[in-house]
Amino acid sequence: MIENPPVSFLHRLADEASKETLPRFRTTLAVEEKFKPGYRFDPVTLADKEAEKVLRELISSVYPDHAILGEEFGETGTGPWKWVIDPVDGTRPFICGIPVWGTLIGLTLEGRSVMGMMSQPFTKERFWGDQEGAWAQDSAGIRRMKTRSTTDLSRAILHTNSPDRYGEFPDVNFERLRNSVQMTRYGGECYAFAMLASGQIDLCLELALQPYDIVALIPIIEQAGGVVTGLRGERPEAGGHVLASANEMLHERALKTLRG
Repeated sequence: MIENPPVSFLHRLADEASKETLPRFRTTLAVEEKFKPGYRFDPVTLADKEAEKVLRELISSVYPDHAILGEEFGETGTGPWKWVIDPVDGTRPFICGIPVWGTLIGLTLEGRSVMGMMSQPFTKERFWGDQEGAWAQDSAGIRRMKTRSTTDLSRAILHTNSPDRYGEFPDVNFERLRNSVQMTRYGGECYAFAMLASGQIDLCLELALQPYDIVALIPIIEQAGGVVTGLRGERPEAGGHVLASANEMLHERALKTLRG
């Protein structure tokens, strides 16, 4: 049996990334703009770039045979193991001073996500999943995470980061789902997925994700008892349209509603 790297290495990576992101949070930063199809404004800052550099350097020094895919510097290396990283997932809230951004650190084996962490250094929170379970760490200590048992859509809390782009995807019946749930909230970025794993949110729906937006979150959600797939029920590691749900029954009901 092939063993995953130790969770302590995820924490080590998060520590190093935090040294680059946290001192730059809520400061005056130069913001560059990248081109991203479907987005009028796609920002990147020095925090994104410097954090990814230190993550890549540390991974390469400890696991030189592992491939790396990152948002800022693309893909390097080949092989069955691949680290999939987003140094600042949620650059928009980062530059607005809102602490719902996070550093995403995921690892795939033969294309399947096997462990991952979301680190929020400003709130001093970390959420991670591995073969042993899903865990959250904050000022109160470490606790095991478990998703909610909600199965009725009318009692469910739905999160999506923004409703702006749903008009571009008429095959995704967001309005029908929004009108079926108890409440819909916006703007939580990767933090919303962590809250789903923590039992605070029932559904998270996102459009046109990249692998580095979701790979780290998959083990956290799955090991907490949740389900995360594409809208046809496929594995979500490649990104695209992604739905995460607190449990299998709720997931099937939400998918059926989205398909119209």
